[in-house]
Amino acid sequence: MSTHAEDLEPLDEPEELPPPPRPRPRRRILRRAIRAIVVMALLVGAAAYTFWPQVSTYWPEVELWSEAVSRFWPEGSPARAGYVTVAVDRGPIEQVVNATGTVNPVTTVQVGTYVSGPIQAIDVGFNARVKKGQRVAKIDPAPFAVKVREAEANVQNTQAKVGGDRADVKLKKLLLERNRALLARNLIARNDVDTAETAYEVASAQLALDQAAVAMARGSLEEAKVNLRYTDIVSPVDGVVVSVNVAVGQTVAASFQTPTLFLIAGDLAKMQVDTNVSESDVGRVREGQPTTFTVDAYPGQPFHGKVAQVRNAPITVQNVVTYDVVIAVENAGLELKPGMTANVSVTTAKRDQALRIPVRALRFRPDGGGGGTPDGRAKENAVYVLAPDGALHRVKVEAGIRDNQRAELLQGHLHEGDPIVVGLQREGTDAPAPPKLKGFKGLKHL
Repeated sequence: MSTHAEDLEPLDEPEELPPPPRPRPRRRILRRAIRAIVVMALLVGAAAYTFWPQVSTYWPEVELWSEAVSRFWPEGSPARAGYVTVAVDRGPIEQVVNATGTVNPVTTVQVGTYVSGPIQAIDVGFNARVKKGQRVAKIDPAPFAVKVREAEANVQNTQAKVGGDRADVKLKKLLLERNRALLARNLIARNDVDTAETAYEVASAQLALDQAAVAMARGSLEEAKVNLRYTDIVSPVDGVVVSVNVAVGQTVAASFQTPTLFLIAGDLAKMQVDTNVSESDVGRVREGQPTTFTVDAYPGQPFHGKVAQVRNAPITVQNVVTYDVVIAVENAGLELKPGMTANVSVTTAKRDQALRIPVRALRFRPDGGGGGTPDGRAKENAVYVLAPDGALHRVKVEAGIRDNQRAELLQGHLHEGDPIVVGLQREGTDAPAPPKLKGFKGLKHL
């Protein structure tokens, strides 16, 4: 069987395939990558700007790394490190001990009552001046006057008994002498004489007993009179009434603890400041040292006094030990009031014309290090002098007394006017500053 080409069916032509996708340009990919990087940088910057204080608090190493970066990458390429200097000079310097205290009168008396009863009268008020022995209040004297009259009657009763005893003794003595005379004449028995002697002795003893009762009655009378006098409450000192804690009609009871009715200050023209000085500073405080203090009632007005006493009794509050330093103050103008809070400065040492160096210079190190000790004073034995050519020269020194800013120079090859380095400074910021980790500020420029 033969097959012709005409008889064959035509073959299906293949379908046309779509053209292959064109490769994306590299520029578009780079743009998208750059955009993503910029967005991530903005987010990271915003987070750093917001949360950096917490990060620097909980991870101090990050803060140290930031300072290290800023040290090796200065703010501006042409910037040059400079030094802050202060010249050595002469002048006064004082070393002080600062503390707080309370203004109090030198003498403060709490006036109470010895007897109990209702208050009948009050003769003084607040801020009243009183003299020693002056009556300030009175307790109702009626019950105490009754006690006095009762004691007087008791004395009279015992005195009457003594009179009767004396008459009895006189009679017993007469009978005894008469019986003795009869016994000498053998007219009575010996037993009658013995009975008369015994009666006489008993009468004499009763007389002595009643005389003692008279003394006791007189003592009770004196006690009743004293209690009556105590109904007049008087001032024990010359001074000023600071407080009154009682009113007319109030009943006061003097039992185991005497109630305080008045508080009288001895003399407000002379006051004292009870200052609490810490145990680390009390060793430098001595009696007679001058002091200066201020109170909130008169800001900017200093008051002057002297250390009168350094008391040895410690005062411990929450494991903090302080000592009471008493400062005597003249208060002629009566500006100071009892109870005021005083900020005290005790001058423990003073120099009028001392060669002075800054305290900051003792702590300065070119490498940025500190003193190396907890108190920062063990290695404060050298300063750095800036030479005209810009070089630093280390000079060993020995410091004496100091205040908050300057210290006395005891030893060291320094002269007045020598420039001493106290810190570093930077000048010029032509180049852009490196990124700092102490807070992101780039968002402010977007």
